Amino acid sequence: MTAPSPSLPRSILFVCGANSIRSPIAEAIARSTLPPSTYIASVGVKDGERDPFVDVILAEKGLSLGDRKPQKWDDLADGYFDLVVTLSPEAHHAAMSATEADATAVEFWPMPDPSVVNGSRDQILEAYRDVYRRISARLQDLCQKR
Repeated sequence: MTAPSPSLPRSILFVCGANSIRSPIAEAIARSTLPPSTYIASVGVKDGERDPFVDVILAEKGLSLGDRKPQKWDDLADGYFDLVVTLSPEAHHAAMSATEADATAVEFWPMPDPSVVNGSRDQILEAYRDVYRRISARLQDLCQKR
């Protein structure tokens, strides 16, 4: 990725339905590409379970979530972020409600849910890789436009 612009947000929250797939992928990619001074977190709007396919595709890229467990928006200690990126319609509606009184920027990056894909293990993993590629491209765009 290119060198980040000084106008990048200082804090970014990624939100999806259950903090199991899309938002943890986004968090892992962002941590690997944005400056260490950028505070990055991810949550879901409801309880979730860690998805083992996420670990597989992140490992392919040399990334890891470590022992991180899915978190809910309600569990955040500090609810203010410069940018909230929502990755599902459910998350977007929740973010708009939660930030309506703030000056928080909210961006909707609609991402497909790879957990609904049926087929062989390779077909399922390809759906997860597709989400990884889409999020990577959006983060690249974020860095270039700011």
